[in-house]
Amino acid sequence: MHSRLSQVMGDAVHDGIIPRNPCSRRTSPGQGGQRPYVATTEQVWARHDVFPEHLRAAVLLGAFVGLRTAEAAALRPGDVDFMRGIVSPVIQYPDRQLKSETSRTPVPIPQELALMLSAAVAQGEGRTVVTDEIGRESSPWAIERAMRAGRGKVPGRPEGFRFHDLRHYYASLLIASGLDVKVVQARLRHASAMTTLNTYGHLWPDADESARAAVSVVMAARADSLRTREAL
Repeated sequence: MHSRLSQVMGDAVHDGIIPRNPCSRRTSPGQGGQRPYVATTEQVWARHDVFPEHLRAAVLLGAFVGLRTAEAAALRPGDVDFMRGIVSPVIQYPDRQLKSETSRTPVPIPQELALMLSAAVAQGEGRTVVTDEIGRESSPWAIERAMRAGRGKVPGRPEGFRFHDLRHYYASLLIASGLDVKVVQARLRHASAMTTLNTYGHLWPDADESARAAVSVVMAARADSLRTREAL
């Protein structure tokens, strides 16, 4: 918000409306210190198992595709390429188009997950992937109610655990698997890598150790080369 305000003020200076831009590095607020709670894989599956069966697809979409609540509730079978393993978010509940091209970035999924989502679709009327008790479209409120109802059934979860925290788990899963910030940004459909770093930067491996490991590989290769020469 400060950055955008600074742009507006800069334009005002350029147009001669004000003499100088009041926004500066001195007035800029510090970066937020958000440290989202990251559930363990065991906790995610425990959450999945205590969910009502007709809503379990929502947990899968949050934890393994990174969809937000309104996106998961509105996802239609046609938005999922079950053969190729691709989820393409297009709308959010109830039927509003996602605002940006970035939000509509397709997300690849493994075949195992595609099969689980396909089974969920087969149990409903085929309008949405996540359904209510009788197989019709569900809603974000129904998903969040199920999250609240199951909080005490999963050990170790904080009291305020939300559906959006499944998205944090998805981010941590990608980072732990060695994906770089640009790939994680794309999978989370963030507008910029800065958003990804500000939220999840602390989850990446220690930079010092990574640098040591990179140099160590080169040094080890050099030592092997010298030993080979001496042997010859």
